[in-house]
Amino acid sequence: LDPHISPAAARYQARRVARARGLAEAQVQALIDAHIEGPTLGFLDAPRVHVLRLNRSLDELRPAP
Repeated sequence: LDPHISPAAARYQARRVARARGLAEAQVQALIDAHIEGPTLGFLDAPRVHVLRLNRSLDELRPAP
């Protein structure tokens, strides 16, 4: 399975993720922006967000109880 989603899909989920993790939505949005990867195939590919890496960064903000 592809571990990537579009930046738009990640932003769409930001409010829910922030609420579930007890974070400010702005923190989640900032991490999403920081984890946007550029196209690897130039014009044939689109920007994307690696979900696992983003989740690990979110975990570092607030460790699980």
